[in-house]
Amino acid sequence: MLKTADLDQHKQLLLLAFPMILSNITVPLLGLVDTAVIGHLPYAYFLGGSTIGAMIITSITWLCGFLRMSTTGLSAQAYGLNNINQNLLVLLRGILVAFVIGFSLVLLQSPFINIALNLAGGSEQVQFYARQYSEIRIWGLPAALANLVILGWLLGNHKTRAVMWLLIATNLINIGLDLLFVFGFQWQVQGVASATIIAEYSGMFLGLFVVYSHYHLAAKPLLSDSKRLVSSLLERVSMLSYFKLNRDILIRTLCLEACFIFITFQGAKLGDEVVAANAILMNFLLLISFGLDGIANATEAMVGRAYGENNATKLRSTVKIALFWTLIFALAYSLLFVMAGEHLLRLICDIDAVVDFAKNYLFWMVLLPVASCWCYLFDGVYIGLMKAKAMRNSLIIATIAGFFPMWFLLKDYGNHGLWAALLFFMLLRGITLAWHYHARIIRDTNLDRVSN
Repeated sequence: MLKTADLDQHKQLLLLAFPMILSNITVPLLGLVDTAVIGHLPYAYFLGGSTIGAMIITSITWLCGFLRMSTTGLSAQAYGLNNINQNLLVLLRGILVAFVIGFSLVLLQSPFINIALNLAGGSEQVQFYARQYSEIRIWGLPAALANLVILGWLLGNHKTRAVMWLLIATNLINIGLDLLFVFGFQWQVQGVASATIIAEYSGMFLGLFVVYSHYHLAAKPLLSDSKRLVSSLLERVSMLSYFKLNRDILIRTLCLEACFIFITFQGAKLGDEVVAANAILMNFLLLISFGLDGIANATEAMVGRAYGENNATKLRSTVKIALFWTLIFALAYSLLFVMAGEHLLRLICDIDAVVDFAKNYLFWMVLLPVASCWCYLFDGVYIGLMKAKAMRNSLIIATIAGFFPMWFLLKDYGNHGLWAALLFFMLLRGITLAWHYHARIIRDTNLDRVSN
């Protein structure tokens, strides 16, 4: 029988997780809506072009995922310490870095897009629409990166409902404008890209308003002294520590990106129908990962707080409970694709050649949730602990010893080889992080001694 303390932790985890699951699912649902809108245009190259263009831009936001992860972990630990000034500096430092990266890439957009398209390949039509999409979307990068910081900070401060409503509002704006621009104004690929950047800037201003409404009184002493604010924000030791942490998360994300980009670009070399089908399947995978990340996000916040409080018992019980619930949700996803996978394909795309091709790969969507849920959950644990070196090493091993060797062995199987390599990659990530957790974390009673 469960103890009262365990029941309380189950309840706390689910209360944090459910808003994150609902809000996280809106992100891939938005991608599915984008795909469905373009997928109902008459030719596969519209979908292939927008997929390549989206990958070029989202590769930057994924690479900069360290902004969200480090902000969540650092703010959760500051929350556990009840240090409001430190907490606010985490937010402001993250937004500053996001703007510097975002506006730098806007200025350097021409060489960046040219290099990316040369690497991507694809037919002439796919290349044309990929360029059209990415040249519009890149202007939204400053807002997209700032949104990572704002959402990560709210999550670290246990404001999961605020995160949920922000994401839902942003994605509803995007979906509404998608339909208006593509079907109403007949803007095709340009319409999807334009809708997204408007939604990104809307989300940023809404997020800043939410932060201000909750914290303007607590922030007033720090913000009123501009000299002290700038000095604290740019303080050398803090900045070096921040960039060292983000360096490891960036390397980790580069490995992850390399695998996903390889699948998209390799699919482009196999033909327009392949890249279009993989676009749908990749959105299904995002639906799985973002949903399971709801449990991981809640775990980040709870583990970060336990670490800030130096409460090893609470940390271990949180991870144990989270492992149980991530398996339950993974099995539910697998069942969804067993029962409704083909229907979902038809809902998104009515190009018969693309749907018929994608049907042959649905079984990977059944296997992937159970294979990958462990790595998503342990990512959440290590983000909360801010032990980025372990996450980095796990991804390096999974990429170099997992994904690429497996693809090389199975490349004669074409697209199936790509998806098999991805499955093995996910499994290896979970195994290496689980091993590290049991070898280095679970045995320590004093969390201050825990190392990477």
